[in-house]
Amino acid sequence: MAPSYETLRDENLDEEDFDYDEVDVSDLKEKYEVQLEQGYDTFVVIDGLPEVTEEQKPKLVKFLLKKLNTVGKTSEDAIFMPFGDHGKSLRFAFVEYSSPAEAAAAIRQLDYSPLDKKHTLRVNKLTDIDRYGREGRIDEEYTPPTIEPFQEMEHLRSFMADPSGRGRDQFVMYRGETVGVFWNNEKDQPENIVDRQHWTETFVQWSPLGTYLTSVHQQGVQLWGGASWTRMRRFAHPFVNLVAYSPNENYLVTWSNRPISIPEEGHPSLSIDDDGKNYVIWDIETGKPIRSFAQQDTPAGPDGEVKKPAKFPWPAFKWSADDKYVARLNQGTSISVYELPGMNLLDKTTVKLDGVVDFDWAPATVKRDGVKEYEQLFCFWTPEIGSNPARVGLMSIPSKQVVRSLNLFSVSDAKLHWQSEAAYLCVKVDRHSKSKKSQATTLEIFRIKEKGVPVEVVDAIKDTVINFAWEPKGDRFVIITTTEPVGATAVPPKTSVAFFCPEKAKGNVVGNFKHLRTLEKKNSNAIYWSPKGRFVVVATVHNTQSSDLDFYDLDFEGEKPESDKDLTANLQLMNTADHYGVTDVEWDPSGRYVATWASAWKHAMENGYHIYDFRGEQLREEPIEKFKQWAWRPRPATLLSKEEQKQIRKNLREYSRVFEQEDAERISSADVAVVQERRRILEDWYNWREVVEEEIAEERAELGLSEDPIEELLRAKAAEVAPDGEEQVIEEIMEEVLEETEEIVN
Repeated sequence: MAPSYETLRDENLDEEDFDYDEVDVSDLKEKYEVQLEQGYDTFVVIDGLPEVTEEQKPKLVKFLLKKLNTVGKTSEDAIFMPFGDHGKSLRFAFVEYSSPAEAAAAIRQLDYSPLDKKHTLRVNKLTDIDRYGREGRIDEEYTPPTIEPFQEMEHLRSFMADPSGRGRDQFVMYRGETVGVFWNNEKDQPENIVDRQHWTETFVQWSPLGTYLTSVHQQGVQLWGGASWTRMRRFAHPFVNLVAYSPNENYLVTWSNRPISIPEEGHPSLSIDDDGKNYVIWDIETGKPIRSFAQQDTPAGPDGEVKKPAKFPWPAFKWSADDKYVARLNQGTSISVYELPGMNLLDKTTVKLDGVVDFDWAPATVKRDGVKEYEQLFCFWTPEIGSNPARVGLMSIPSKQVVRSLNLFSVSDAKLHWQSEAAYLCVKVDRHSKSKKSQATTLEIFRIKEKGVPVEVVDAIKDTVINFAWEPKGDRFVIITTTEPVGATAVPPKTSVAFFCPEKAKGNVVGNFKHLRTLEKKNSNAIYWSPKGRFVVVATVHNTQSSDLDFYDLDFEGEKPESDKDLTANLQLMNTADHYGVTDVEWDPSGRYVATWASAWKHAMENGYHIYDFRGEQLREEPIEKFKQWAWRPRPATLLSKEEQKQIRKNLREYSRVFEQEDAERISSADVAVVQERRRILEDWYNWREVVEEEIAEERAELGLSEDPIEELLRAKAAEVAPDGEEQVIEEIMEEVLEETEEIVN
């Protein structure tokens, strides 16, 4: 019979002979012990709720659930709302999510979000309430907070008010270990504003509107601005490599090739949820991170082979023109569109696009013909997959509707080029022959603002296009083509530069794009339009054999060739310059000056910079050892209305007279100042000489010498030449050629 409680022997119950310490139950304790902190990780505390009665509670909970379920999954049963003795809620609630990750997402995305016009939610972890609010950490008696005295902040746009009244632009130079900001003085030495050693560790970068100067360090990114160049913001992203701003400077994206590692003692800005991530999106106003993302793995191809992209995709996050949306490409599968400021996935789903290679937002908010609803546009392209053709599409956000698509065949590659005002989209399509041995390019131009978004094809290009650039705020473009295959070669191939513009049409209609001119046998490989349009620099950069800079005017006011009478451009080469070893070219925001420089990051030969005016005349050249970077400070958009700008253009000659007079006075005053300085120096020299001569005369008198040393030297010389006092006659024979003739004899 099996032993039972009644049949157990007494010796088995003797506790004195049994040592409990010898029994190892650690495995059972680890398995069944309740982890209190982990158990509460799915709970959050919602503060800032309106005060309601029991009857009003279901309505508030239902309204609150709509917001809570945007970041995770919860229910009415998972919301506990405490009530006070007065029969009304205490304005906070406990909410349980289905996982700790959803609770963390609620804290990150719903904290400080508005519930309605009068109430703003505060969301915290339940474990944080216990950690920071336990006994001894909070005073029982209320102490009113100390209000700091108001301190007036510096105006972040003070750089727009040039103290000289000349409307100069600023630029930053990074040379050696020094970073300096300067006023451009054309031919004269730049006027230094601030100069600091070790201001950055890798590079500097202006924000898109010129408000901040960005410095990059091992600990993170810092933003500087104001008249005193104080630090405005700090974003602690360890080992950051790259930085990108949203167009309106509301958000900042930082990227590091090293995944974030949160130490045990915590991080001042990031949380454990950011551990292992590479990208962080920050709110510039608050300085807080909004969301972080990990680096994406490159998807495998049809054969299972993983192909690394030829170039690191940057920026990885692309912004809509109004900062309301940001999107990320999931290579080959989809595009993820997020809404700001919550960084929620639009409609909780990605935009599925099989094989998608690239996409780009319209750089301006477009008003399409016949469309009254608000929208932002982005374009994308997908390659040929099986029997399906390649496709270029135009998608409207937030509706996610494809408003225009175009099928393409025999496509090797495609590049998307928006015009600055989003009036046009050019898709540069590289097509291959059936044998895939030869390649040509066609330009598919979408007219965005016209009804139905018609597409115009420019197929008069027989060669491969290696560069394309739209005229800013205009409708002309320049391309660079080559007949040889694109790739690394010992000697760069010869190129051709072609100009295109619309033909004239009646009314406000823009005519079809026509070929204007082609310049052959060039070495050019880069195109730089003036930000105001009309003028363009076609350059040869990163080339050890050639460094040409060609300055063109597309609205030349001289006589127009008969063949161009029906076109909207008159091309003229204004000047040609040469800057040996040039690596970069950049226009200033006013379109008046061009800076070119040879960076020590690319090579160590003749580093330094040149400044040209828009006509290509060199104003200044300065070689600087270990010169690394130059960047003009951007300007924000003008506050003048279109009518006011039109009025200024109309009266431009009157303004020009005033400016020319001011320039002449400034130059003449500078000349007068130089002359006066030279006269002062000469007067100082005369005074010094007079004092020295007086001292010498006193010394000669003390030594008993004559007052005039020259007279004494002449007497000594005469005595040496004629010791007897006789006069000597010295004859000197001089020959002079009166006439010279030349005769050639056979």
